[in-house]
Amino acid sequence: MTVTRPARLTGAALCAVLALTSAVWILKDLAAIGSPADLAWFWAGDHHFLIRGRSATSLTDAVLLVVAVAAVVAAIRSRHAASALAATGAVTLALRLPGLWAPDSGVLVTTLLGLAVGAGLVVTAAAGRRPATGGYEPVPTPPRAGPAVAAGILLLAAALVGALWELYWATELPTEITVDRLTGGRSVIKSALAPPPAWLSLVLLGLYGTAAVSAFARARHSRAFGLTAGVFLTAGGLAEVARTTRYELVTHFGEISTLDQLNVLTAFFGLLGGIAVLVLLAGRGAPAAAPGRYPPAGMLPPAPPYPPPPGW
Repeated sequence: MTVTRPARLTGAALCAVLALTSAVWILKDLAAIGSPADLAWFWAGDHHFLIRGRSATSLTDAVLLVVAVAAVVAAIRSRHAASALAATGAVTLALRLPGLWAPDSGVLVTTLLGLAVGAGLVVTAAAGRRPATGGYEPVPTPPRAGPAVAAGILLLAAALVGALWELYWATELPTEITVDRLTGGRSVIKSALAPPPAWLSLVLLGLYGTAAVSAFARARHSRAFGLTAGVFLTAGGLAEVARTTRYELVTHFGEISTLDQLNVLTAFFGLLGGIAVLVLLAGRGAPAAAPGRYPPAGMLPPAPPYPPPPGW
């Protein structure tokens, strides 16, 4: 299956809108904070130097910006960008949905725009598909078996680790705080555009699980969903590694509590596992069958000329 040129251009334009929206909010935060390093540390989870509400963006917005730009490039360069557009649209829909009950009007407008664009990407990816024409048109190749299985194992492990952490917090925290972590209640301190922490975890669990299953099946769309999951996993791991290193949890690993040790190990697994997923799925796919050697299914070979030439 390929994507028609009008659908590709439409998808690229929609992804550009997503990227531009995130960029505008990030630039607004930079103007308010004045330091890219301070904003980066805020994204990494160090909120001690900022007053609540000063930053509207989070690490999620930065990752969505990267994913949207990558989808723009894929839509412009490839006729097989349907999975990239669908993955970008689905992730945007899931992550922007909690903004519907945000009190800030600017966040609400951004949320409505994000939901509309995300839905438009999913529809465009589905409606713009068409069968490959002709026996010589290249088709997307599935990932190779070894890298696909390895990436699937890493993504499945990431989903399991995330689920265990959410179960731990659900049992350790009071019920009202657990609910607030899912709905974004008052007890949760977060930036205006950021999804609630438990909501973000559930979305990532779904993304990692979907990408793992598609990688195990070596589906043709596994590359787009797996690379998207790898970007989120790498970014989250990098942020946690930076934060734990800044607080000297890594250098005093043997002296900190077991919970902090698990946090450090989870951070390094996210960083290294995410990079591994990106490397495994970014490589060349399995070799495609040589075109033109056999007639397409359901078609007969051409009849010999009549009368046949000598030596036919």
